[in-house]
Amino acid sequence: MSEIALFPLSSVLLSSGRMSLQIFEQRYLDLVAHCMRENEGFGVVWLQQGSEVSGGSLDTPNVGEYGTYARIVDWDQLPNGLLGITIEGHEPFDVQSVWREPSGLVKSKVVWRDIPETIQLPDSHVSLAEVLEGLLRHPQIQRLQLDSDLTDGWRVGAQLAQLLPIDEGLKYQLQGLTSVEQLLEEMDNILVELSGESDQADR
Repeated sequence: MSEIALFPLSSVLLSSGRMSLQIFEQRYLDLVAHCMRENEGFGVVWLQQGSEVSGGSLDTPNVGEYGTYARIVDWDQLPNGLLGITIEGHEPFDVQSVWREPSGLVKSKVVWRDIPETIQLPDSHVSLAEVLEGLLRHPQIQRLQLDSDLTDGWRVGAQLAQLLPIDEGLKYQLQGLTSVEQLLEEMDNILVELSGESDQADR
């Protein structure tokens, strides 16, 4: 069991996924500075309700039962003067206990999970790689500089789940899967549903 700092978000971060964040609260500026200085990361957990950006409330946030360890892969000062960072998801973990430090920073004891052993992307799921390849050409996504491998079943499924415009509650369920085959099946079903919604919108 390990003790790590948590960054509760209304968005879900999956292993091998990336996202950009704006940092403006002092507790998170301090956390980012510490992580960059010590070459450490922090846990990203889904904030199931409410907002972590609170007026110094000492309430413990209502976060998911599991999350993803994130590392900072890029940073910059944004045009609005705020610190911008890009984070990448690494090891998944289960949350055991959560508390808030006097500084307002949330911490947790966690148990690490293994990232599912990857498999060669089966031919039956090659359409997932084709959709991901198309997304990777989008200028906004190119800025994330994703480390992608279109032959890696787990990476294709997880990165597609990260990038597609699906409900965060559904992403949270996908985040909890421990089987590559199950993740790929679920992503195929989601693409079929999204395609159906797109067809209806065009009518």
